[in-house]
Amino acid sequence: MWDGLDDLDPDWAEQYLTAVMEPYTSGVLSPKVVQLLCIAVDAACTHMYAPGLRRHIRAALSLGVTKTEILEVLKLSTSVGIHAINVGLPILLEETQNSSAPTRAASSST
Repeated sequence: MWDGLDDLDPDWAEQYLTAVMEPYTSGVLSPKVVQLLCIAVDAACTHMYAPGLRRHIRAALSLGVTKTEILEVLKLSTSVGIHAINVGLPILLEETQNSSAPTRAASSST
């Protein structure tokens, strides 16, 4: 995934990787919590990164995180997608009130 990045911009690559590793090395969060957060991010509808999700689930299980705990994180992660309707619907309603756009698609008579 990172092949070539170090060649193109080694300073940026180093700074980025240092920042990304901070939660793993700082000790502020437990390793279990770090893995659960990584699972939530990789599973979120805005990210959906299966290789990372698999890696973090394996790491979490190896640290003693239970299947049930991981499932709860996955459930929480799904709530990210619901916000699209929470944000989008009021805007849609506002915009359609201000326009002459049809509210329903015309039915086809095929």
